[in-house]
Amino acid sequence: MKKQFETEAIRTQMERSQYLEHSSPIYLTSSFVFEDAEDMRASFAEEKDRNIYSRYSNPNSSEFIEKVCKMEGAESGFAFASGMAAVYSTLAALLNSGDHVISSSSIFGSTHTLFTQFFPKWNISTSFFDANDLESIENLIQPTSKILYAESPTNPGVDVLDLEVLGNIAKKHGLIFIVDNCFASPYLQQPIKFGADLVIHSGTKLMDGQGRVLAGITVGGHELMDKVYRFSRITGPALSPFNAWVLSRSLETLAIRVDRHCSNALQLATFLENHPKIAWVKYPFLKSHPQYEVAKKQMKAGGCVVAFEVKGGLDAGRKFFDSIELLSLSANLGDSRSIVTHPASTTHSKLSKAEREAVGITDGMVRISVGLEHIDDIIADIDQALG
Repeated sequence: MKKQFETEAIRTQMERSQYLEHSSPIYLTSSFVFEDAEDMRASFAEEKDRNIYSRYSNPNSSEFIEKVCKMEGAESGFAFASGMAAVYSTLAALLNSGDHVISSSSIFGSTHTLFTQFFPKWNISTSFFDANDLESIENLIQPTSKILYAESPTNPGVDVLDLEVLGNIAKKHGLIFIVDNCFASPYLQQPIKFGADLVIHSGTKLMDGQGRVLAGITVGGHELMDKVYRFSRITGPALSPFNAWVLSRSLETLAIRVDRHCSNALQLATFLENHPKIAWVKYPFLKSHPQYEVAKKQMKAGGCVVAFEVKGGLDAGRKFFDSIELLSLSANLGDSRSIVTHPASTTHSKLSKAEREAVGITDGMVRISVGLEHIDDIIADIDQALG
């Protein structure tokens, strides 16, 4: 019987031990023992599918991976110690010297730095396309192009890319299509349905939902994930069993939490859109969003992030941040607590001013990760901070 998203999130669990526990236990062990010499040989020869060492696999990380695979419609996955470990390891496992990547210019600052400062050392080049100009992608394709990479919604400008269009381009030209689905979560959007080969998440964000643990995960088809697994098994960026256990519990409430995040975010975005001290506001499920129809096509709701700009430039923006009382000034997102971030000086500070402006990150942009507090209290704090 096919189960609904919420049921899979709660009922997908590892096999119970002899103690018949109702909630999965934590397996805080670095290694696992073997019955005899032949068992040990066969296990390392991969003739048996079993746990050997927690850098390779662990019951807790396996449970977390299985849940996310079911949510995303993927065949297999690997769990990492952080979101950026997932991004780097996935790309590094698939790219060789001389390969070329085509990426949206609107991506997380650390991913952008990976493409522009680190991969060039290994003769891996990247061409960037405007998130609002998907027609330009085919002009960037080279004989050495291997990967098409994108986020949607984007960080921090919440642009929405048409994943179906990207999937068709990737299929036409034989590119591996990778989507960072962190802002949406598997509950709101499943990129594999639109042609993605691999999907990456920072589990630190909505998957955890309470700002407790660092984690990342990549899921997709068996063939590509086998390459990611073998690279990661050797290089060692594996997720800890404890963090995997925390995340598996968190996923049980993902749907109900994200519903509340989205409801609060839409109400806040609507309030800001009508505020005299706001220059502009962007949220995927606002009808004024340039890609509103695309967002409605591929997302269940608009997510937890709202971007806007305070009128009056840097001074007005600084005054706004210094006047916040209830909300947190932090660089995380997807937390139960609402968070206010200034991308130009935090998450995207390693980009040059020209690079930031090219992707719509102005000095006055504010990113709010809307939490689970009562919406009246969230709005009241922002309203008083705006003066």
